Amino acid sequence: MNKAFVKESEQDDEESPAGAPSLPPGTRNYMTRKGYEVLRAELDHLVRDERPQLVETVRWAASNGDRSENGDYIYGKKRLREIDRRIRFLIKRLESATVVTPSEQENTGQVFFGATVTVCDADGTDEQTYQIVGVDEANASEGRISWIAPLSRALLK
Repeated sequence: MNKAFVKESEQDDEESPAGAPSLPPGTRNYMTRKGYEVLRAELDHLVRDERPQLVETVRWAASNGDRSENGDYIYGKKRLREIDRRIRFLIKRLESATVVTPSEQENTGQVFFGATVTVCDADGTDEQTYQIVGVDEANASEGRISWIAPLSRALLK
């Protein structure tokens, strides 16, 4: 099918998936060992398990004949594009990753990437604990904030 007749939302783009955190231009993609392993496991799962099963489903659906009204085929091809886009994204992120091990930091008198910091208000009554992690592993509800977040920028060094 000609690209002129395809909706814009269906076109493949090489950008980050929707909702994926972006890195500032010219910065490194710092990660903890745990964050790197999580992304690596997701990539392995997509490449070894999910994609081959979906390719087999699409192959079966294509053999059923008319593809224009074949829901399994249409949904399978769309899902296959989503998986391929995610695989490309993960490969780029893992290739550019710089794994930092917090336990190997020399100067523990200052806040650094991977550190766990407890912050309290001026009264000393309300305490919050945060770990400074990479953009792909950040989850504020679990106390992990990205190293490019304003709070972690203020705390670093």
